[in-house]
Amino acid sequence: MTFRRAVVTGASSGIGWATVAHLVDRGWNVVGVARRADRLDELKNATGADVRVCDVTVQSDVDALAAYVAESGGADALVSNAGGALGLATVEESDVDDWARMFDVNVLGTKRVVSALLPVLRTSIEPGNAASLLAVTSIAGQVAYEKGGGYNAAKFAQRALLQVLRLELAGEPIRVIDVAPGLVHTEEFSLVRLGGDKAAADAVYADVPHPLTADDIAETIAHSLELPSHVNIDQVTVKPVAQAAPHKLVRGELKVTT
Repeated sequence: MTFRRAVVTGASSGIGWATVAHLVDRGWNVVGVARRADRLDELKNATGADVRVCDVTVQSDVDALAAYVAESGGADALVSNAGGALGLATVEESDVDDWARMFDVNVLGTKRVVSALLPVLRTSIEPGNAASLLAVTSIAGQVAYEKGGGYNAAKFAQRALLQVLRLELAGEPIRVIDVAPGLVHTEEFSLVRLGGDKAAADAVYADVPHPLTADDIAETIAHSLELPSHVNIDQVTVKPVAQAAPHKLVRGELKVTT
């Protein structure tokens, strides 16, 4: 692949930040996208990436992003990473506003950026190559678990969106890739989900031997994008060895049974 420019949403922290850094290190031209201008300035200074302020829940922001990408050279990869979880309560007791926000960011946000940037990706495809649409979903979109109803619902829907998109784009040189992480220890995910309760957020990862890092997922994303253009990773599920399922997590030392 000779032309390599990627647009990465949710780039102000965690997996998004790490993905921008990994791709830049590999020689990609990257546009890092997020809501927080101050964090994007830090990302630009740290990596040299191009950055754009954009809230994926605001259509006018997404339209402006697509126009900028088209006018500044196009792109051949979109990494739709913006998302997140809010709350950890039962279906009965959870806040419907949290559900609406999760659906807007994870599902409609992905739909907005895909719809806006697909035409840009098409015009950037070089002969013999393929464009890539990659979204970061979650194992929460594969297996339901107690008190995860809102996030489960959003991630199941996002996963379905990608499956439909893959069918609809069949016949075009456009890859649709689903990267589904398990437990990833980042600075903000659990903190945001648990309303800023640092003690509760820290407890999520306490005594878990080697939870995944943002760099682990960024490496997976970069690998998926850099495979030969005829190779499509439909879905890659990435969990730490200590996690057998969303609801089965080992705490304490991993031991070999003899």
